[in-house]
Amino acid sequence: MPIAAQYSVHRNGDVIHLEDSKSQITVSVVPSVGNAAIEMKVKEQNVLRFPYASVEELKAKPSLMGIPFLGPWANRLDETGFYANGKKYTFNMDLGNVRGAHPIHGFLSAAKEWQVVEAKSDQTAAWVTSRLEFYRQADWMAQFPFAHTIEMTYRLADGALEVFVRLQNLSAETMPVAIGFHPYFQLTDSPRDNWTFGVGARTQWILSADKIPTGETRPIEQFIPNPQLAALKDYDLDHVFGDLVRDSSGRAVMSVKGKSQKLDVLFGSNYRAAVVYAPSTQNRNFICFEPMVGITNALNLAHKGLYKELQSIPAGGTWQESFWVRPSGF
Repeated sequence: MPIAAQYSVHRNGDVIHLEDSKSQITVSVVPSVGNAAIEMKVKEQNVLRFPYASVEELKAKPSLMGIPFLGPWANRLDETGFYANGKKYTFNMDLGNVRGAHPIHGFLSAAKEWQVVEAKSDQTAAWVTSRLEFYRQADWMAQFPFAHTIEMTYRLADGALEVFVRLQNLSAETMPVAIGFHPYFQLTDSPRDNWTFGVGARTQWILSADKIPTGETRPIEQFIPNPQLAALKDYDLDHVFGDLVRDSSGRAVMSVKGKSQKLDVLFGSNYRAAVVYAPSTQNRNFICFEPMVGITNALNLAHKGLYKELQSIPAGGTWQESFWVRPSGF
């Protein structure tokens, strides 16, 4: 009898499943709903929040689940427009894809236009790569007039999930980068009030009442005295952190631990900020470690001279980075 492969890929309707039989991990991705991962089951325990009975129910109202991609900007802006290359770009609010006085999380988190480029496995991994051609959508270009493509790969290997994204700037001008992800993590062996968490950062950005950074920072210990091991029950989190603590490979680690289950979320070096969202309100049994290229309102704070780490892509250039989810104790 042939030996079954450790890694495999199969498709069920809109859902692509990546499997690692040795680690007993299955990751499920829905390209037609923002190319979001909706499940990461570790020994049948889903570590991603998915409060839906079906993918069809998800499509009707996607919210607070899985691993959504946020673009062309993440988090809030302080006005209905943004600055790039010294110029102001004002949103056309009549188009309906940008809303509110503080537009949040762009307009790609549920985009159906993703196209699967490759879904394969070999002896080392299982992966699916999808591509979004932003420049083809007139309503998107009207709001963020930088022609570009987005390529994303979910790769399951060595007991961990890698989420890789590459942006290619097809514009004749430099393109600012302010994307991010908003993963909703959960543990199943204990309730939220029994979890501990760690934040690999040195500073906290001070926020105004509307959650916009003021430009001021303080040492993280003034908010979380022991940032590597804190009790989640003591915090109601929706905060922005910077100056991330890097290991020898340039990765910063955020973590959450229950009775025995643990998730480490590792940010690659081009993710310069972390938003941690874990509201203490009832039935919010999750924690979000959000990899961010820049802090909230990075585009506009950089223009004001209050933020120095805004990244950009020269004309014809590319930007890329990964983050990883590594479970243990299951």
